[in-house]
Amino acid sequence: MAQIREIKQRMVAVGTIQRITKTMQMIATAKFTAAVQRTKATQPYTEKIRELVAAVCSDPSELDHPLVGGDRAASGRELMLVIGSDRGFCGAFNSNVLRKSLRFQREKVKSGTKVTIETSGKKASNFFKFANVPVAEAHAIGDKPDFDEVAAIADRFMDLFVAGEVDAVHVAYMRFESNSRQIPEIQQLLPLEAPTGDDAGAESSMYEFTPDEASLLNDLLPRAVRTSLFQSFNDAVVSEQIMRMIAMKAATDNAAGLGRTLKRDYNRARQAKITTELTEIVSGAAALA
Repeated sequence: MAQIREIKQRMVAVGTIQRITKTMQMIATAKFTAAVQRTKATQPYTEKIRELVAAVCSDPSELDHPLVGGDRAASGRELMLVIGSDRGFCGAFNSNVLRKSLRFQREKVKSGTKVTIETSGKKASNFFKFANVPVAEAHAIGDKPDFDEVAAIADRFMDLFVAGEVDAVHVAYMRFESNSRQIPEIQQLLPLEAPTGDDAGAESSMYEFTPDEASLLNDLLPRAVRTSLFQSFNDAVVSEQIMRMIAMKAATDNAAGLGRTLKRDYNRARQAKITTELTEIVSGAAALA
């Protein structure tokens, strides 16, 4: 009787967990759909900005802009923004990005470069705290990135870079390629790199700049940095939601499988109990006959 009661309690617990994970899967699916729509809405603008930057920067030898870097005194300091999530239950989303960023930071330190860490997401902040790596600033962007808020962060990064306080700015995030492929990546946000090689001037003949390229650079390059950072946040949100959706579906399926196993165990235990009781009744009747 105790075994049957225990199995029944486990069945109830597994059923509760299955309902919770199913609900979380549905929420993640809805958030993923919304995040993909937001990302697709900004993609044409992002791609056009990159195309224009490639065109304007077609001749690196004549390019002179503080966001590109060029010849400047090295400070021995760099900055990295690590984008994680506020919540868990999203598979390897956080662990892949955070481990990669920690390795990057330690390699830089070994080479004599100090890397200042900034984070977005509680999981990222807690990870670096546990690793005894100071976090200079923790941002709270959430799962609906606001362009103005992200642009303010990008503007501060540009100010630090132009002032010579950091030699480079990197962003560690989960890049979304497809529903089945998300890649942890560390992208160099600053300095902007001019295209090189045979494709460097491929686009320049398609444009005529008025009044000149330099004037356009002062407006275009900061926009490119802001847009690139915003795209990184959007990619991270999409990747987080699809990985949570996959993780919760796997948990729901596992709970369903465990529930079926417990149901079989329950039926067998109940059948054994009934058989034992019938045997005792028959034995008792035979003894009285």
